[in-house]
Amino acid sequence: MLKNWNPGEVPGEEEIRERLDRARGRLYELQMKIKEHKLPVLVLFEGWGASGKGSTIGKVIKNIDPRFFKVATMSAPTEEELRKPFLYRYMKQIPENGKFTFLDSGWMEETTKDCLHDKLSEEAYANRITSIKRFERQLTDNGYLLLKFFMQIDKKEQDERISKLLSSKDTQWRVAEFDKWQNEHYKKCSKVFDRYLSDTNMSTSPWYIVDAKNKKWAELQVLETLVSGIEVALQNSAHSVPLLQNVFPLVKIPKLEDVKLEGKVIETDEYKIKLKKLQKKLSGLHNRLYRKRVPVIITYEGWDAAGKGGNIKRITEALDPRGFEVHPIASPEPHEKARHYLWRFWTRLPKDGHIAIFDRTWYGRVMVERLEGFCSENDWRRAYNEINEFEKELSDWGAVIIKFWVHIDKDTQLVRFTDRQNNPEKQWKITDEDWRNREKWDLYEDAINEMLQKTSTTYAPWHILESADKKYARIKALEIVIKELEKALD
Repeated sequence: MLKNWNPGEVPGEEEIRERLDRARGRLYELQMKIKEHKLPVLVLFEGWGASGKGSTIGKVIKNIDPRFFKVATMSAPTEEELRKPFLYRYMKQIPENGKFTFLDSGWMEETTKDCLHDKLSEEAYANRITSIKRFERQLTDNGYLLLKFFMQIDKKEQDERISKLLSSKDTQWRVAEFDKWQNEHYKKCSKVFDRYLSDTNMSTSPWYIVDAKNKKWAELQVLETLVSGIEVALQNSAHSVPLLQNVFPLVKIPKLEDVKLEGKVIETDEYKIKLKKLQKKLSGLHNRLYRKRVPVIITYEGWDAAGKGGNIKRITEALDPRGFEVHPIASPEPHEKARHYLWRFWTRLPKDGHIAIFDRTWYGRVMVERLEGFCSENDWRRAYNEINEFEKELSDWGAVIIKFWVHIDKDTQLVRFTDRQNNPEKQWKITDEDWRNREKWDLYEDAINEMLQKTSTTYAPWHILESADKKYARIKALEIVIKELEKALD
């Protein structure tokens, strides 16, 4: 892209001034429409060191109410962030509906830096590009406006700016070592930048190359592109997104009606012996996981009153409390609802060597949200592929993903509901919503079957726990967890 880029003729100062006034005024007007239409806007600034990314962001945000935007400078990842998936720290920064986030550098700088310092093999680079393209596409598919600017200056201009900044004690801090390294290796950097820009230039999130030699002209290019992008996004906000075909290998899994519950029982004495033995084994594996820094994600979905809580308890009893966290997932909070539906799960991911257990998960998108009308049909149909992509990202990071569906039949659920209703110590466990959901059993069963069939991948398969006898389900879960962890550790 940079190779073939032509900066074109720079307008005269008077024309730039007039156009800047118009663009600033229009952006000021549009911020209220963004709020009304709940349009989230993510603006990424990349480019050469000393090209003016920070100062351009500073000029643009002067035209926006400070309640509606956030600016984040994405410096080198912290030690904590390095123990999470690559995209974690960027997903954390996405804006709420109706607001802006401006990023001063981001996933391009981190990726190209890794390339320039030989930290990425060709295969790793290709995988990183695939991850980034999926990430950007998921944002735009879910209604985000993503604008990507690359601030371009030539070697001579960069050298002059760096020298000027270094000449004053008050501005020396603005020059990073990498800026100087870039200038010394300008051709090499230009080649890597050009490749990255070409590889990630998509119709839904294209790159805009900004001629940054003249600072007012650079500001105008950004403002006019930002205004134009917002206007188009507001017009297209109601459009449905095409559904992508699943490209991930699937594991065959039975439909719920074919899962036999009869005979799946265990005697109390045998249960106690096996429980003690399996928990001891899991405890030892947890220490090895921590030492080898293997992240583990265990997810629980299942019918109401199926025994998820008791199942989770038998697993966590065997774990060092410093090395795991259980996330009970309820209805999203307002700040969670105002973002991409996977955001609240990205932000709860474990560090490597730690275990995260989710009681309810991202699969709410294709069950509760689908059946209760909390998202559009296009949203939940698209979610199967988005979830497979999310779990592939976690698997490629090195996470062990263990997904449980805790299964009972309708009669067993009624017995347990009635017991909860009549027992004062258990009444807190039963709600009117549980009874309402029960009335939709058949609809839920259809949705669950579709979910299991479309998201049981080779890297994150579903495991069905027959839980008419809760003790049987607990032992089976422990055996599966131990088997999967041993496989990963070996």
